[in-house]
Amino acid sequence: MEHASGVNINFILNAAAPTDSNVLMDEPVKKAGYTHVALEVNDMDAVVVQLNELAIDIIEGPVVFPTGSSVFIREPDRNVIEFHQPKN
Repeated sequence: MEHASGVNINFILNAAAPTDSNVLMDEPVKKAGYTHVALEVNDMDAVVVQLNELAIDIIEGPVVFPTGSSVFIREPDRNVIEFHQPKN
């Protein structure tokens, strides 16, 4: 998938099944490698409201970092998605 800005994301649909879970935030053991994708948002409160309306569990957050605040969810394949609102 390629965006007009040049950002390119490859989805591998014919890969072998994973042998281990993607570990981040909500699990005690952390591992190196891909952990999650982060999406920048403008209104964290609105994101939290929409996630709640859609009955999507927030696994962590909102968490306040020096760079802003984030919430984390897991999608049905257990991949982590971060929604991050940069600090003003």
